[in-house]
Amino acid sequence: MVHKVTFIPGDGIGPEVARAAQRTLEAMGAQFQWDIAIIGSQAQDMFGTPLPESALESIKRNRVAIKGPVTTPIGSGFRSVNVALRKKLALYACLRPCKTYPGVHTPYKSVDIVVVRENTEDLYCGIEFAKDGTETAKLLELVVQATGEKINKDSAVSLKVISQTASRRIVKFAFEYARKNGRKKVTAIHKANILKFSDGLFLDTAREVAKGYPDIEFADMVVDATCMQLVRRPQQFDVLVLPNFYGDLISDLCAGLVGGLGLAPGANIGDDIAIFEPTHGSAPRYAGKNKVNPIATMLSGVMMLRYLGEGDSADRLEKAIMEVIAEGKNVTYDLKLDRGDSTAAGTSQVADAVIEKLKPESRAK
Repeated sequence: MVHKVTFIPGDGIGPEVARAAQRTLEAMGAQFQWDIAIIGSQAQDMFGTPLPESALESIKRNRVAIKGPVTTPIGSGFRSVNVALRKKLALYACLRPCKTYPGVHTPYKSVDIVVVRENTEDLYCGIEFAKDGTETAKLLELVVQATGEKINKDSAVSLKVISQTASRRIVKFAFEYARKNGRKKVTAIHKANILKFSDGLFLDTAREVAKGYPDIEFADMVVDATCMQLVRRPQQFDVLVLPNFYGDLISDLCAGLVGGLGLAPGANIGDDIAIFEPTHGSAPRYAGKNKVNPIATMLSGVMMLRYLGEGDSADRLEKAIMEVIAEGKNVTYDLKLDRGDSTAAGTSQVADAVIEKLKPESRAK
């Protein structure tokens, strides 16, 4: 079967890691018809927008995409293209598995956590009010009228929006994922002890949804306690479901437990569209240096294969990646015990090594 997939190189290191993943996917023997779409800084230069309509149409048409990271300016410039993609395509679930592999230098063993992050609201909904703005002044006055609480007039404000609809949808996604993948426990992460209305609504909704899944254990934990427990004993966790902001932070923490962002794949999934991409950013200073770790993007390709129903191919590709990691020879500097190790492989060399493992004669050994 030929799979039509939108291929988005991204920018910064994106084209390098995306191409490495593309090569390994093609080496599987699975048939792909790639539809190349440009977004990010290159699209801004070419089309005057970082997210051209042609890219969105390609993703809507193919319903599956694999994507390299895209740069998001800090403090100025256009808002996150990633956030815009998720909102425009209703990709409400961010799925980020974090798993330890033999050969990775980390003090944590047997970690296998899946972070399920709500993708559409919370502090990332993008509703903000600038300092000294006319609308900000109106908002601050409204707060005084409604609550009696005065906010400094030189404040900027970002709204934290939590709805019952989005909370129910993401918690249900987490339980369905757990049931489909043989997971035993879902833990809802929150700060409902302080944010009693917003996080309180998320927690109440999670508890209600959990009643429909008696075969799966449910627990909840305050986000700061979760951070401490993840560092002390991460093996206690299975599937974590979180509002958007906490999910962003906790997924990076979990990536650190298993060896870093170079090993952290991800997917953004809606009802009928999915985009697969690494958790890490575009690291522009490393662009074109053939230096960065492509394994997170390759593992995102593994996730894509499973999504497409190519389970056997996904297992083969993951096994080949695991073998390369375990051998420790053809890996990038971040997976070496000494990050200055001169024997560290480049991005393309890691792909070469994985492809070599996929050859029939290698599998026969």
